[in-house]
Amino acid sequence: MRSALRGLAKGLAAVFTLVLLYQLWIFAHVLWWADHNPASTAFMEAGLARQQEKNPAAELRHKWVPYDRISIHLKRAVVAAEDARFIEHEGFDVEGIQAAVEKNLKKGRLVAGGSTISQQLAKNLFLSGERSFIRKGQEAVITLMIESTWSKRRILEVYLNVIEWGDGIYGAEAAARRYYRTSAASLDRDQAARMAAMVPNPRWYEQHRNSRAYQRRVAHIKQYMGSAQVPR
Repeated sequence: MRSALRGLAKGLAAVFTLVLLYQLWIFAHVLWWADHNPASTAFMEAGLARQQEKNPAAELRHKWVPYDRISIHLKRAVVAAEDARFIEHEGFDVEGIQAAVEKNLKKGRLVAGGSTISQQLAKNLFLSGERSFIRKGQEAVITLMIESTWSKRRILEVYLNVIEWGDGIYGAEAAARRYYRTSAASLDRDQAARMAAMVPNPRWYEQHRNSRAYQRRVAHIKQYMGSAQVPR
């Protein structure tokens, strides 16, 4: 009995050590990316693998641009669309989560997530798209790491440079070139609202930009983007 307990204790200690080392590995990357730009993310790698299943020579479209070279219209549109209290919260929007729960209960299905930009960034950088309590817990831990070491400006800069904007399209610059043949810096108010509207489901919206759902979302973003607060 004692030997079995000792074996169990050693096993638990080994698991704890591995988990701790993984958290330290993530935190080291978070610290490095506070002032170094990530060349790739977990979501980019998954997207590339998905594309290369069909075409082994496929490559992602992605080009990093600094915060000052991203249109203020796009910054406001994305914040208005994805996280209206981005400036105010510390990674988690309690009011947003409550509103999402109420909306899901009213609809009887999952239609809103309530994730902040910081949470979405944590997932994009390190995690997969699967839904589980373990993954959600890890997302929360990474969100706390990011919020405690990065400025809001840096969070939004990295977010706008790494999120997906269509099949194989990542970051504001590649998306602006793809959809409007212009730079991220030159996006006007209408273009910015239309790009922000794609963020929740970019591969679907890429093929359905004439849908009523998309047009309603664009109109909603335009209504609120002017008052959205973004980092200077």
